[in-house]
Amino acid sequence: MTVGFSGAVAEYYAEFRRGYPPQVFDALEEAFGLSQTDVVLDMGCGTGQLALPFASRVRSVVGMDPEPDMLRLARHAAEAQGVRNTTWVLGADTELPALGGLLGERSLALTVIGQALHWMRHEELFRAVLPLLRVGGGIAVISNGTPLWLQDSSWSRALRSCLEEWLGTTLTATCGTSSRDRLRYAEALRSAGFGGVRELFVEYSDELSFDQLFGGVCSAIPADRLPGPDDRAAFAERIRQALPADERFIEDVRVSMLIGQVGDVGV
Repeated sequence: MTVGFSGAVAEYYAEFRRGYPPQVFDALEEAFGLSQTDVVLDMGCGTGQLALPFASRVRSVVGMDPEPDMLRLARHAAEAQGVRNTTWVLGADTELPALGGLLGERSLALTVIGQALHWMRHEELFRAVLPLLRVGGGIAVISNGTPLWLQDSSWSRALRSCLEEWLGTTLTATCGTSSRDRLRYAEALRSAGFGGVRELFVEYSDELSFDQLFGGVCSAIPADRLPGPDDRAAFAERIRQALPADERFIEDVRVSMLIGQVGDVGV
């Protein structure tokens, strides 16, 4: 399914997409030896769920995304949080070489890619970013848990059935979160020339309210399929009625950080 992350979808994304716990940033800071002299690039930055928490740990963060509404909301979030060391760039992964021409070789300590890599040409991206990274730096492909409708719980299975009936399609895409996806990305990192390819994990449990669950769903629906404002309450009620009564919406979240590093040899 092709998703347009614009308009109301972007608004839902900004408000309801799950962020990342501090342990994720701690692990990446340690793995890549990040300091206040470093620059981090967030590819497919969305509304800043990765970029903004990184900002206090490094000199600056560049967030790049092809959707203007996403960047607009990222800027608003940065202003609201008083974050002043972020730069927001409109562009897709195919435009990374042009950005690299502005940044220069070995200018980045880390490139992070969150739940957006499955929309990108990852083999080309990995090769393009390698020359931009300093020795000891690298890349982190971050998977922020399983999609809400593919989890191992009765509420998730009921949600999936409801959405499949409404969309008229089977929902099987894992959005880069499955073990098969991670192995494919790991092999592509090695082929691109990254060393020390490995996964780091942070695991935790969380409970969603219905509003959070519904907002998370709306953040992933194609913009042209999202019900309009007048129909959205009925859509929410349709989902509410499909879910098991009196069940808590508990998620067991496993954040995976697939990392590759730049060494002294062969770079």
